[in-house]
Amino acid sequence: MLADERREAILRAVERQGSITVKELAEEMGVSAVTLRQDVRELAGRGLLTRVHGGARALAPAGPAPAEAPAAAPSTTERYAVGLVVPPGGYYYAEVIRGVQDAARSLGVRVVLAVSGESLAENQEQVRQLVAGGIDGLLLMLHPGLRPVDEAEQWLSGLEVPAVLVERRAGIKAGRLEQVASDHAYGAALAVRHLAALGHDRVALVARVESPNTAHLSAGYAEAVESMGLRPGPEYRIVTGADAAPADGRFDEVIRAVEAGEVRAALVHNDIDAIALVGILRARGLRVPEDLALVTYDDEVAELSETPLTAVAPPKQAVGAWALDLAVRRLSRPATPQAEILLRPELRVRASCGAQRRASA
Repeated sequence: MLADERREAILRAVERQGSITVKELAEEMGVSAVTLRQDVRELAGRGLLTRVHGGARALAPAGPAPAEAPAAAPSTTERYAVGLVVPPGGYYYAEVIRGVQDAARSLGVRVVLAVSGESLAENQEQVRQLVAGGIDGLLLMLHPGLRPVDEAEQWLSGLEVPAVLVERRAGIKAGRLEQVASDHAYGAALAVRHLAALGHDRVALVARVESPNTAHLSAGYAEAVESMGLRPGPEYRIVTGADAAPADGRFDEVIRAVEAGEVRAALVHNDIDAIALVGILRARGLRVPEDLALVTYDDEVAELSETPLTAVAPPKQAVGAWALDLAVRRLSRPATPQAEILLRPELRVRASCGAQRRASA
């Protein structure tokens, strides 16, 4: 069936029934729901019907304007429906979701949230259900431990609807996907440069093994150390999963280096680990920033530490907003060039780095 024939059939069904659901009409016409959704979107754009979640309805008949308009009822019309897949737990994702929500309100988009599992099969099923339910596009913050990577990227490259990776970076095999993420390498370099400006010629990096951002942090850290001619500092990797050692054991190497005077400045990812490290140092008779100038990476709870922590703050809400905006642009103008957007974090200076002491000296 040609596109014009499909669209004529849709208009006839809407005129006859008053409203239709994409899923039922697609089955009746023997075409895919994705194709029919595109047709409905096109017809709505031409003002021939009203698009609603899961289908379409006939335009309301025009009538004389009342002398005094009653209070407007909430509109059931939506521009698009977008599925948002996020990992379970973690305060980091809440801010990204909030950014998506705020953008959705202003853009007239309905967001359908799903929580991803740890396996590729679980994620595939979540996406299948969203697509079957009538979403037009996807925002994907997939589980950071998703394996195998090659199979995951192959699956992502063949999705039926436009998709944007959010706070994730895919390889070349998933090149059809658009991406919006914080520039974590830039954020790490920002912290190193700040500590170097305070007189530290050697900075350590403490980061979680399981974090998807650790590789980017390490790359930005190494580049900043080299470009500024600093002495290479140690990089520590800590494990925080269910089988991890207690917090004081996790930081053994870091503590010994601080006690020996080998490490006097550090970038720690993330806030929870940085706050735990401050407490362990205090218990050992060591002080922040006197014995260790510290910058944390995240800035979710950094200000609540006993010594408020200087922090690199990724623009989480902006990432969510940009991701939804990119999805809407793709749906509205499919021929536009694909985009990969990196948003730069900012540094928020507090007490833990020693900058305030230096300024008052």
